[in-house]
Amino acid sequence: QLETLEQEEQECLELRPHPTEKTTHIVSHEHGMTVTKTLQEGEAEPQCQSFHYSRAKLQGLLLEGASLLLLRVLARRQTMPSNLVFPAINTEGDLCTSSY
Repeated sequence: QLETLEQEEQECLELRPHPTEKTTHIVSHEHGMTVTKTLQEGEAEPQCQSFHYSRAKLQGLLLEGASLLLLRVLARRQTMPSNLVFPAINTEGDLCTSSY
């Protein structure tokens, strides 16, 4: 019964003359989940995209933080159930599947 309430990811690439910063903010709310991605390249105006997913589409969603926790539990138990597949959100903000 793992549930991610909020997750923030930040990536920085310090290449001159255009450093790039990419952030992803994921927040859960009563109607589902909102994913907001922001890309800042150098001095340019930040580009922002937002995606919303309903609770029905997110049944069993496993985000990065919960995935790391699950992998630790499975390693501790030294077992891996067959056909372990979860809905996930890829780096583009799209729904996909994650299998172990």
